[in-house]
Amino acid sequence: MLITETYHDVTTSYGTKLRIYTFTPKIAGYPHAKFPGVICYSEIYQVTGPVRRFAQRIAADGYVVVAPAIYHNFVGPEPLAYDVEGTDMGNEFKIKKPLESYDEDNKLCCDYLYSLPQFDGKRIGATGMCLGGHLAFRSLLDKRVTCATCFFPTDIHLKSLGLGQKDDSLVRVSNECTKDQEMVLIFGTLDTHVSPEGRDLIRKELRDHGVNFTFLEILAAQHAFIRDEFSKGRYDASITQSCLGFLFEQFNRKLKTDLGEYVQLEEKVQHVC
Repeated sequence: MLITETYHDVTTSYGTKLRIYTFTPKIAGYPHAKFPGVICYSEIYQVTGPVRRFAQRIAADGYVVVAPAIYHNFVGPEPLAYDVEGTDMGNEFKIKKPLESYDEDNKLCCDYLYSLPQFDGKRIGATGMCLGGHLAFRSLLDKRVTCATCFFPTDIHLKSLGLGQKDDSLVRVSNECTKDQEMVLIFGTLDTHVSPEGRDLIRKELRDHGVNFTFLEILAAQHAFIRDEFSKGRYDASITQSCLGFLFEQFNRKLKTDLGEYVQLEEKVQHVC
């Protein structure tokens, strides 16, 4: 499926311009086709080549994908470099940016999707890697977002962003997720950014609150295994392809299929051999 690419700048309440990159499927002979929406959140480097290709891959499967440049509070929309300076800037910005600004970005992305004629006006999904995985997780606080696939959202993101700014994402999402919302959380067992204790904490919190989630721990996968450029030897194309299967299973089921109103199952699953 062909895709078109553009961008749109939206004014925020902080007096800044949020750039929203947009990737739209294009089917010859069907200029009025409509598609579900997906918000694709970047890692700490904004919308780099790997993030753009990730968004393109999703759009090519029949989704209108928007990717926000999240550091409008500090710099322009251009991506940061995958070097020491860019890494330091990205890590500094992620903890200085107010949680309320992240939430406003998410709202503006949802609003923008609903303004697009190619959006089907129904449900929205979210995804992202590293910091973007955390933002996709937090996006479920907006009930217009039905599902999220979160790639290695680190436990430090989910507990505290630092500088005295307490991040309430894990508690709030666990408490506020509806039965119609669900998530896929994907981690690598060799991810040095995410401790086993952090993964256990996230899984337990979600389970204790009855959240609908799939939890994957990929054997021998490292941090940033999905990033196909400057991954410092950690990119694994085979594992990435397998994980995309979970992403598209969720998105195709929750976003493309009209499931009707959610109904709680009453009968218990029978234990059979």
